[in-house]
Amino acid sequence: MLHQIIDRRLSGKNKSIANRERFLRRYRSHIRGAVTEAIKGRGIQDIEKSEKITIPRKDVSEPVFGHGPGGTREMVHPGNQDYTRGDRIARPNGGGGGGGSGSGAASDGGEGQDEFAFELSREEFMQYFFEDLELPRLLANQFLTVPNWKNVRTGYSAEGTPNNIHIVRSLRSALGRRIALGSPLAAELRDLRERLDALERTPVDTPSRRDEIRQLQADIVALEGRLKRIPFIDPFDLRYVNRTRQAEPSSQAVMFCVMDVSGSMDEHRKDLSKRFFILLYLFLRRNYERIEMVFIRHHTRADEVDEDTFFHSRESGGTVVSSALELMAKVIEERYPPNEWNIYGAQASDGDNWNDDSPKCRGLLTSAILPACRYFAYIQVAPEEQNLWQEYEQMAVDHPQFAMKKVQAASDIYPVFRELFEKPTAR
Repeated sequence: MLHQIIDRRLSGKNKSIANRERFLRRYRSHIRGAVTEAIKGRGIQDIEKSEKITIPRKDVSEPVFGHGPGGTREMVHPGNQDYTRGDRIARPNGGGGGGGSGSGAASDGGEGQDEFAFELSREEFMQYFFEDLELPRLLANQFLTVPNWKNVRTGYSAEGTPNNIHIVRSLRSALGRRIALGSPLAAELRDLRERLDALERTPVDTPSRRDEIRQLQADIVALEGRLKRIPFIDPFDLRYVNRTRQAEPSSQAVMFCVMDVSGSMDEHRKDLSKRFFILLYLFLRRNYERIEMVFIRHHTRADEVDEDTFFHSRESGGTVVSSALELMAKVIEERYPPNEWNIYGAQASDGDNWNDDSPKCRGLLTSAILPACRYFAYIQVAPEEQNLWQEYEQMAVDHPQFAMKKVQAASDIYPVFRELFEKPTAR
């Protein structure tokens, strides 16, 4: 019985999906630049939306090969007062007389071309937005009580589901079976044909010779029928990719988001802080499955809050930064053992703090928080280098897992974010 394998998977609604992916790969650098520009002017609520991307037409033009006249030609031009016979005519500057495409200058003739524009979906926009970013120093540090299972290929099996059929292995098995079953029959068939040929060349015609010829012909027909009935592929030949489940270490991580909401943080500075933390939130939720987030707001008092309160509460007050770091250290001690969790921290503040409190913040980070953290980033949303920045700057020299940056405008957030979480280049 002949078996046929037919792929009936339906194409997507977008029939040109392969062409679109090829185009996105080819102009990746242009698209990334356009995405970076697009994010600068967006509001907090619009960060995740799709975007209309524009690429200069000259950058997407395709090379064209044309056929020149070729050969040696003689042409006669009317003479004038500038040229005599044998003079070489210089090529005109600027090439041919085409329209002013992409020149940027006005022209009284020719035709121009608009920039090439297309729409990036939300998923594509976020893909380019967070490309090449990762949490620094993330380790797979433990086996969970409920283990994280991963399907791993472990050879081939004779049983399985149709979507796991391995075509090459199945055809190889079918070929081996056909060779094993057909080779003895083919050898026997060659022997019978040789005997038949020898009998037919015998000049003596006897009844026994004629009977033997008829018997050989019948045997040859029977053998040829048996060879033809060997199926090209049989259920016995099918081989399936075998997969087994293996427990693997899980990269458990927790990110502490610490935001200053004191009175010195005006609406502009709070907006910058929220933009940074929204980027961080989207990045973590998109790229990592097993990650928890702890939100801490502080003025003179620090509180652990939920996501909605963190981004929308309007509570304010004085400034005691150490209260937030004390709460972070307490939560780490109670809920996140460093030997089981990858601990990260991100703090946003304008740097305004009580003079006596900034050294305390430095001591808390040095003694209690940084030894437990894989990475800690401090973002200052003000240009002034006040006492908190100065304390942190001294501490950063001896702690490579501590990073500090300044953000003064919305356009600074994405470049700073990339600097903080960009993948290290391979050496």
